Amino acid sequence: MKIVVTGGAGFLGSRLIAALLAQDSQSRIISLDRTACPVGNSRVESLSGSIDNAADLKRAFAGGADVVYHLAAVLSGQSEQEFDTGLHINVDATRLILEECRALPKAPRFVFTSSLAVFGGEMPDLVPETMATRPQSSYGCGKAIGELLVAEYSRKGFIDGLIVRLPTISVRAGQPNSAASSFVSGIVREPVAGQPSECPVPLDTRLWISSPGAAIDNLVLAGSLPAEALGANRVLDLPGLTVTPAEMLDSLERLVGPEARAHVALTQDTRISAIVCSWPGAFDVMRAKALGFVADEGFDEILQQYLKEI
Repeated sequence: MKIVVTGGAGFLGSRLIAALLAQDSQSRIISLDRTACPVGNSRVESLSGSIDNAADLKRAFAGGADVVYHLAAVLSGQSEQEFDTGLHINVDATRLILEECRALPKAPRFVFTSSLAVFGGEMPDLVPETMATRPQSSYGCGKAIGELLVAEYSRKGFIDGLIVRLPTISVRAGQPNSAASSFVSGIVREPVAGQPSECPVPLDTRLWISSPGAAIDNLVLAGSLPAEALGANRVLDLPGLTVTPAEMLDSLERLVGPEARAHVALTQDTRISAIVCSWPGAFDVMRAKALGFVADEGFDEILQQYLKEI
């Protein structure tokens, strides 16, 4: 089996590749990213390139593909500040990738990682599967357009598509990124390392999050679920955990100590709040759970997972 992963050098992409290697001893994986994939394995071919470059895509898809994971994207903060760049990568390049898949002799399973940022405006406490998308950010707009493209290419039989809306991932190791939600990891990661951090949204903001471990388990499953199990509706809100920054900081104090919590300054950033506070805080994920997708038990468990890894 050949698997293509866009964004394979990133935080989630590299973890996904490692998990796919562990699951199947025969798969060959192509990582396409601007930098080299950190996973060292003879079954991984790391291609340095860009998803908006037709020649790079042809290299990645040479010899076909059975499964495609499209993770690469311009994140929420950068998309809002660089409108043209965000739409070019998140929409135009997604279309280029879909066209490469269309040209393959057999339609591949195409897993498109979307986001809860496709929602916005007035929403119920629990977002149902039937909720219409109404993005309130450039990033959310690009992801919503991507969802429509994947759905249309699936309807035409060019791909066997599955759109998975990821919760915000926390706790991400490494450096802060350009996502408006970067603080959701930062208010834990930096204090654990004895460094200052800021919480730019109100402490009672409802966040829909997932640990990296649960997210990777769910992405692996998304690539292998049989089409007949999915039916006609190829959009899934993946399971997550509803938590507030206040609850996260309580967990930080409980498991790491009050000195760690003291590193977090409560600030207000209207730009970040406008984006993050437009996102839903909870979803009806009964269908996803029935298909085998998983969620974390609580934030203590997520923080313990991170503490074991560092």
